[in-house]
Amino acid sequence: MLPILFEDTNILILNKPTGVSVTADRTGEADVLQLLNAQLGPAEPFRLVHRLDKETSGVLLIAKHRDAQSRYSRLFAKRLVNKLYLAIVKGPVIKACGSIKDPIARSQRNPRAMHVHPRLGKPAHTLWRRLADFGGPALVAAQPITGRTHQIRVHFSHRGMPLAIDPIYGHQTTPLMLSAFKKDYRPKSGREEPPLIERLTLHAYQLAIPIGADEHAGYQTFVARPDKNFLSAIKLLAKHTGPSIHISAFEEPEDLERIMNGEPLAFIET
Repeated sequence: MLPILFEDTNILILNKPTGVSVTADRTGEADVLQLLNAQLGPAEPFRLVHRLDKETSGVLLIAKHRDAQSRYSRLFAKRLVNKLYLAIVKGPVIKACGSIKDPIARSQRNPRAMHVHPRLGKPAHTLWRRLADFGGPALVAAQPITGRTHQIRVHFSHRGMPLAIDPIYGHQTTPLMLSAFKKDYRPKSGREEPPLIERLTLHAYQLAIPIGADEHAGYQTFVARPDKNFLSAIKLLAKHTGPSIHISAFEEPEDLERIMNGEPLAFIET
């Protein structure tokens, strides 16, 4: 069953698992709307408002009827919805924060991919903040101001800090292994080393939207706690690759506890 974080008469918000597509794809597997319709049996079919990549997990808003779809699609278009993602990137991430405004266009070489193109690209803006430095890899909070396809993945790759696992933009498809970062790593006798994580290292962590009738008031923030593999990767990287105390890899030590508990993080100042 898809985990539902919030529901009222107009919308529901869920924590989409990795590997579930928001639209029908070539695999023929059920997409988010098909799964939700089967799970809840609504009087009117659910409707998409925005999208997440198939391998990206996290918070996703779904409309229950046409009016709700129109309202929240308009809020997204007017940039009145705030989104914050967690990304494990290759690094090193030298700066503490940044703003990326590289224009994005669809690649002519690969129709499934996007790329930065100064002339043909559409405006795209991503704010980011380093949450933790793991001595190579890093945990970064990304706040997309615009909503271009693959925006965070393209921007981070173009700026030299691609996702730790991203088969399209990071050229990395192998799992993230602790032995690559922990000094003197020794697997348990007779056992193969388990991967820290082997999926796209991007998670839509939180979403802030107006719930009431006023577009500029009544904001509510919803948090999608990452799955256990994503959380375990963060915790083990912080413990074994940073200084002696496991939370000291974090710029603000409280952020590790917030993420582990699925509590809101501060949005990045524009």
